[in-house]
Amino acid sequence: MAVKIDKKIIDYSVVKADQQAQEQKSALTDETPVQLQTDINNEIDLPTNVVRMHEKVARPEMLLGSTYKIKTPLSEHSLYVTINDIILNPQTPYEKRRPFEIFINSKNMDHFQWIVALTRIISAVFRKGGDVTFLVEELRSVFDPKGGYFKKGGKYTPSLVAEIGDAIEAHMKMIGMIKENTLDEHQQALVDTKRREYEEHELSAGTANNSVKSDFPDSAQLCAKCSTKAVVLMDGCMTCLNCGDSKCG
Repeated sequence: MAVKIDKKIIDYSVVKADQQAQEQKSALTDETPVQLQTDINNEIDLPTNVVRMHEKVARPEMLLGSTYKIKTPLSEHSLYVTINDIILNPQTPYEKRRPFEIFINSKNMDHFQWIVALTRIISAVFRKGGDVTFLVEELRSVFDPKGGYFKKGGKYTPSLVAEIGDAIEAHMKMIGMIKENTLDEHQQALVDTKRREYEEHELSAGTANNSVKSDFPDSAQLCAKCSTKAVVLMDGCMTCLNCGDSKCG
């Protein structure tokens, strides 16, 4: 926003970032919306020695990590995804565990080049800091032109890259970056009841297939919400036995 100066300029100075933040804080009044006060306080009330995640944070000698096994029908050999975390501000109220780097290893060398490139890019995004949870959806939106596959349990995976995204999501949930959306007690009870009713109906009709490896009936359809083959027709309504999504609301 342009400001017109009518008087003659006799002196000037460069405003520093911390000085500007202090001026913004002092400019707040009781009439300032609570949300604005909260947002500004979150930015400037933290001690100056609190370390935030950014690309200049030095890598410690030792990092905590977890390894996730990915076994797909696309390859004879499994992939092992290792995500190492850095602990910021340890033993303080501001302690946080954040992903720092990722490695993917396998005996199958067919995808070696793009996997190395992918791990380096993801690691760079991790070290950049901020909200890196968007990586999960970005990887899940990659579709294999040859078609995807169903994992154990009946969940559809559109590509190997998408399954790497699933592994990253599982890790982020484990360290608390992503809050897990689970069914509440009443929703879970409803889904369990619907599932028992359907299984009893299938058993009485003699159409149950006990040899199916899926956790859900063989006749179940793919759920558009959770990508799991768990949608069945119950009481004239298509209902997912995994996430509870229903066409009837």
